[in-house]
Amino acid sequence: MEKSKSYQDKRPTSGGHVGPAAGQSSKDHIDLKILRSCLSDGRASFRKMAAELHVSTTTVASHVSKLESDRVIRGYAALVDFQKLGYELTVVTEILVSKGKLLEMEREIAKLPGVCAVYDVTGEIDGIVVAKFKNREELSRFTKGLLALPFVERTNSHVVLTTVKEDFRLAI
Repeated sequence: MEKSKSYQDKRPTSGGHVGPAAGQSSKDHIDLKILRSCLSDGRASFRKMAAELHVSTTTVASHVSKLESDRVIRGYAALVDFQKLGYELTVVTEILVSKGKLLEMEREIAKLPGVCAVYDVTGEIDGIVVAKFKNREELSRFTKGLLALPFVERTNSHVVLTTVKEDFRLAI
């Protein structure tokens, strides 16, 4: 049985550590091999993965289905060079939030255009936002919008000058 067409056009999103360190139950050896295969070639058919892993296509399909239902595989996406699409600016913004509203603010910020990542962090600041913009005007609107949000006390933005590495697919 070959993988359905809907899978052929999908690629994995950024992966994470699989195992007890991530607060998840330990995945079996086949799951890890399948995840590695998906991370290296998200368009590989179940048949191709099965041949590489020396298991049946049905086994691969079953494991992928289970990984999806367990939300280990949360989606599929292409790896895109956003700079080639005109996103000239990558910005890392620190935020300081008052009155215990951090999670509410982070959820709102995560919905804003251009936002790639929102992190709750330790230290002197409360959160970190990574976002991409086509120009300074978009960045200006974003920054002013952040400061207009209730409970956002302060922001500190860092414009990335050179991207040395940007790949959230970890070796597992």
